[in-house]
Amino acid sequence: MRVIGIDPGTHRCGYSITESAGSKLKVHCCGVFNTQEKNKSMTAAERLYKIKQGLCELIEAYKPDALSMERLFINNNLKTAISVGEARGVIMLTAFERGLPIAEYTPQQIKSAITGSGAAAKDQVGRMVKILTGLAEIPKPDDAADAVACAICHLQSAPFLKAAGKALMSA
Repeated sequence: MRVIGIDPGTHRCGYSITESAGSKLKVHCCGVFNTQEKNKSMTAAERLYKIKQGLCELIEAYKPDALSMERLFINNNLKTAISVGEARGVIMLTAFERGLPIAEYTPQQIKSAITGSGAAAKDQVGRMVKILTGLAEIPKPDDAADAVACAICHLQSAPFLKAAGKALMSA
């Protein structure tokens, strides 16, 4: 199974293409759609469009089976929460248009799947991503490592979700 992992954001949106083959994990690519570095005067619409373009290119190039995305965590910064929500909307719509199933996981679920602790620090998540995937380095920036972690979380959860769905249908 091949999954696009997404750590949503409007300034830096982390992405990965991660695949499982049996017990092996392979990261085909990871990085960020960076919408602030070169042109800090981009409008919100331009940033969202750049994220959509990047996502479309990944879907076309890698033909994933699903998209896994971090669920929005509401903190004290309402402005950030709103912009992340906008990015999530564009990402979900793009995946839906391409026929990809969408899975969402809380930060605690992702951390728990990767490290065994829902309260793990970012550096712990990065180190475990490196170990689990056999990458030579921890993906940078943190948004890229988080996107790989999100994909791994789904790759670990998907067989159980599929089995549970079959069990519910036969009940």
